[in-house]
Amino acid sequence: MVDYHAANNQSLYSAGGQQTYMEQENDWDRDLLLDPAWEKQQRKTFTAWCNSHLRKAGTQIENIEEDFRDGLKLMLLLEVISGERLPKPERGKMRVHKINNVNKALDFIASKGVKLVSIGAEEIVDGNAKMTLGMIWTIILRFAIQDISVEETSAKEGLLLWCQRKTAPYKNVNVQNFHISWKDGLAFNALIHRHRPELIDYDKLRKDDPVTNLNNAFEVAERYLDIPKMLDAEDIVNTARPDEKAIMTYVSSFYHAFSGAQKAETAANRICKVLAVNQENEHLMEDYEKLASDLLEWIRRTIPWLENRAPEKTMTEMQQKLEDFRDYRRVHKPPKVQEKCQLEINFNTLQTKLRLSNRPAFMPSEGRMVSDINGAWHKLEGAEKGYEEWLLNEIRRLERLDHLAEKFRQKAAIHESWTDGKEAMLTQKDYETASLSEIKALLKKHEAFESDLAAHQDRVEQIAAIAQELNELDYYDSPSVNARCQKICEQWDALGSLTQSRRESLERTEKQLESIDELYLEYAKRAAPFNNWMEGAMEDLQDMFIVHNIEEIQGLITAHDQFKSTLPEANKEREAIQAIQAEVQKIAQYNGIKLAGNNPYTTITPQSIDKKWEKVQQLVPQRDQALQEELARQQSNDHLRRQFANQANMIGPWIQNKMAEIGRISIEMNGTLEDQLTHLRQYEQSIIEYKPNIDQLEGDHQLIQEALIFDNKYTAYTMEHLRVGWEQLLTTIARTINEIENQILTRDAKGISQEQLHEYRTSFNHFDKDHSGVLQAEEFKACLISLGYDVENNKQGDAEFARIMGIVDPNNSGAVTFQAFIDFMSRETTDTDTADQVIASFKILAGDKNYITAEELRRELPPDQAEYCIARMAPYTGPDAVQGALDYMSFSTALYGENESTGWSPICLSLNHPVLKEISAPEEEEDI
Repeated sequence: MVDYHAANNQSLYSAGGQQTYMEQENDWDRDLLLDPAWEKQQRKTFTAWCNSHLRKAGTQIENIEEDFRDGLKLMLLLEVISGERLPKPERGKMRVHKINNVNKALDFIASKGVKLVSIGAEEIVDGNAKMTLGMIWTIILRFAIQDISVEETSAKEGLLLWCQRKTAPYKNVNVQNFHISWKDGLAFNALIHRHRPELIDYDKLRKDDPVTNLNNAFEVAERYLDIPKMLDAEDIVNTARPDEKAIMTYVSSFYHAFSGAQKAETAANRICKVLAVNQENEHLMEDYEKLASDLLEWIRRTIPWLENRAPEKTMTEMQQKLEDFRDYRRVHKPPKVQEKCQLEINFNTLQTKLRLSNRPAFMPSEGRMVSDINGAWHKLEGAEKGYEEWLLNEIRRLERLDHLAEKFRQKAAIHESWTDGKEAMLTQKDYETASLSEIKALLKKHEAFESDLAAHQDRVEQIAAIAQELNELDYYDSPSVNARCQKICEQWDALGSLTQSRRESLERTEKQLESIDELYLEYAKRAAPFNNWMEGAMEDLQDMFIVHNIEEIQGLITAHDQFKSTLPEANKEREAIQAIQAEVQKIAQYNGIKLAGNNPYTTITPQSIDKKWEKVQQLVPQRDQALQEELARQQSNDHLRRQFANQANMIGPWIQNKMAEIGRISIEMNGTLEDQLTHLRQYEQSIIEYKPNIDQLEGDHQLIQEALIFDNKYTAYTMEHLRVGWEQLLTTIARTINEIENQILTRDAKGISQEQLHEYRTSFNHFDKDHSGVLQAEEFKACLISLGYDVENNKQGDAEFARIMGIVDPNNSGAVTFQAFIDFMSRETTDTDTADQVIASFKILAGDKNYITAEELRRELPPDQAEYCIARMAPYTGPDAVQGALDYMSFSTALYGENESTGWSPICLSLNHPVLKEISAPEEEEDI
């Protein structure tokens, strides 16, 4: 016979090699059993507990110390609660048979790692109540309480902690033990209500009515939870301190009844956590799609406007277009620049969150990639540059057209004034009744007219040339110009024909006429070209001019000075011509000749010569003043050029230096990430505070454009280049700040310490010899060796290095970014949710079925997340499918990008995907 009387002063029993979970106070105390109230409670509780298991075998006990004496029902009880077969019992009626059966039961208990204290088979066979109750309590501890585990506590402490957790929200319930904390019955009702709220109206229970509370809980548990009534309410209420073992036994039945709900709650919590992350990421994806769509739509609507090259007819209309373009630059474009920068930041943040939550990378819908937006933005800037160049060229063209049109009108007016009456003069028949002298005079006069006519030939050709140029430049009023030019040319041809006809008529009568005044003739010959020279001089002095720089105006001033130097010689010619006329008057007066009238050879009188000469004298200082005013304007323009150049020559290098400093800061690692983030934001603020200098330069640039200045030899910088540089500077500092923020997210989510991150960054920078921001394969291998990885040049090391490169460089680009390096190091030490864990959680909710129903999802999950799953789960089509069955397995794998059957199939991108490289890797900004 096995000796069951060995003493044990440490615990009632202990499981093989593990620390005992019940202290000495839980040993069976025989003295306590002498208390009739407690013994009664234990008899009733233990009997009910045994029957709750024996009835599964179709039997029960009535008297706990009598019905176990033969050992048969005791062995049957152990088989039911353990699920194992015991040795075949002996069926004899003799005492030895009963002792053998009880010993078989006690041997089985001992085989489970339980050390029985002072309990032998003889006491059980003799019906010893104390020993029988002690044995049953040992069985209850081993098979009903020992395996209870809550938050790293087990057995009694675990059961107590479970009760405290479940009843914490209920008023008037404070579970501190397994005796007086349960006397008022509220704790029993709270446990039931927590798991099955539809069974109990907890708010109607009163603390001062314990009997009603206890009876209510016991009846509900027996009726709906299949927990037999183990105690009477009066036994508990009428006892100062209810029996702890009876209460523990009763409460353990509640624990086992609700253990399935506990597993479901844990599974639901895991699913809720996964779905919450997924829903948040989907909201971020939707926000990105909307912002990208709005920005692309704005670019789509703006580019046609910038590509519109419909010319305007007047300078005023083109100036209005230029003002509209400036308004676009100042008002409409800057907010879109900010939106584009924010879009890139949001995209980086979303990818980081997806990576940290072990989700596939986000692939925007077609046409909304960051590269698509950058391409559209580049096209917008190209259209913008082309539009500005077209505007300035159109303004130059219209300015040139206005100048030519005015010049045409002046020359045409002078020519029309000269030709006025010439046809009538050439068609008159005055030579028919004239004397010989008059005929000769008419002939000479006609010769002078022909000379004058030849002199005007150049002006007519100039008028035709200007009209032709206006046509070639597409002048809007070309029809009227052409009509006027055509009229002048036809009139000129008519004058030529009439002139020829009159000469022939005069020559016919010349033989009959003699006597001509040589002085008149000489006067006429000299006065005509001099008069033509004065008319040309007046025309030149009144001619409009347009220049674009100091050199051109100085050239005009030099030409004018040369003209003024010819005036003394011209005055001598004028005095000589006037002397001829004076000589005529002197001879006539001396010889008493009465002159018939004016000089017959010319219509140019001395008075007209003097009048034109005075006009030339007046126009010369006016021309001087106009040229000096234009010189002052060009000097002012030159000042504006220098003013803009001084600012631009400072701002351009400043932007270049800032870009270089940002690149250096992004590589260096001084202080914690928070310190770096603070330093970068202060650096960003200092850049923003430099904005007034850009605004001042914009103002200087506007003054230059308003002055129609189109070149600047004092600087190589243009406003367009500086704008692009400024926008790139703002974008680069914002992107660098976002990279540090993403590193903080990675550090916090993956649990990387500051020291580890510093070590990673130091190692990365040490081996990044060319400061390119990425490590080549050999550089990365050297870095891994410095961190303790065994990737030396041998077969095993090469295989390990190839495995690691497959993780950090899935696209085989041959380079490793710092973000990929951090992700690899964090994945080596961090665990995350997987698709298999989510599938296992759903399987618990589904009760081990391969499918789940909408009713089960709505019962176990919050409403919004339950509907989220129902809307996305495909119908289950397995052989055991029922109506309304849903496939939770394909849904779970789709959450991690492993299956496309649910209709939601994000595409997994590695960090070396071209799109992600464009966002994650620092860009090399172009020099301004």
